[in-house]
Amino acid sequence: MRTLPLPFGPDLGVLRERLGEAIFHRVAGPDGARHRDRIHLTPGPRLFEAGSPITRVHGDASMFVGGIRALLVQTLHPVAMQAVSEHSGFRGDMWGRLARTSRFLAVTTFGTEDDALQAITAVRAIHERITGTTPEGAPYVASDPHLLLWVHVAEVDSFLLAHDVYGDRPLDAEERDEYVAQAAVVGRLLGVVDPPTTVAELRDVLTGFRPELRGTPQAREAVRYLLVKPPLPIAARAPYGVLTSAAIGLMPVWTRRHLRLPWLPVTERTVVRGLGGAAVGAIRWAMTPPDAA
Repeated sequence: MRTLPLPFGPDLGVLRERLGEAIFHRVAGPDGARHRDRIHLTPGPRLFEAGSPITRVHGDASMFVGGIRALLVQTLHPVAMQAVSEHSGFRGDMWGRLARTSRFLAVTTFGTEDDALQAITAVRAIHERITGTTPEGAPYVASDPHLLLWVHVAEVDSFLLAHDVYGDRPLDAEERDEYVAQAAVVGRLLGVVDPPTTVAELRDVLTGFRPELRGTPQAREAVRYLLVKPPLPIAARAPYGVLTSAAIGLMPVWTRRHLRLPWLPVTERTVVRGLGGAAVGAIRWAMTPPDAA
């Protein structure tokens, strides 16, 4: 009996390797392999112990969903969004910006302490140069501790929530507090004043920002670009759509009107969550080395 060829070829390991390389290249950029080797293989002390909550969260495929959710949430602060709109390359260099952000997270989480501090110093210098004026005439600077706090808590909340829902090994209550405290270490080094160190404090800070948050034309433009016009090949649009749907499903209900996002509670709890879990699982599978699977 003749064996028919598999649609992706006879070697499942080849499929894993190709898919993993494609995902890694998109997220980490063309020099990603070189940076990965330097981050993970350079000897020296780290800011965080291997296997601790922050390494588990930031090393998990759920970060794909958490990262998209963080970008959506961050657009809700008008001043922070204006700074991004005026100074960020998200319109013309979305993947370059993503690569730089993912590299920063990797360096500060997994790299040597010296490399982590060097990356933090570089980001602080960039923040000092980002200045402007709001439509109301008030000056702003990206190094403002209040704006830094907003970006910090939006990211921490998004990464933790995505890991709770889609992570391979969700954290328990004590580990979730430890994650927030570990993230606060990097936040302080970046210039955040008094970042939250427990989940309860994180919730309080997010609640405190609520009166400042709203959808603006710049925010809705960024959301449309992120969700509708990503610079991706046709073959990647459907998987990306699943990830963005999963991220939207984790957004608070009150944000939907501001950003003109859909709200389909039953579908989000069933179909979207199921597809999101499958997509994150596929990414985790593709990016896991065969000898570690």
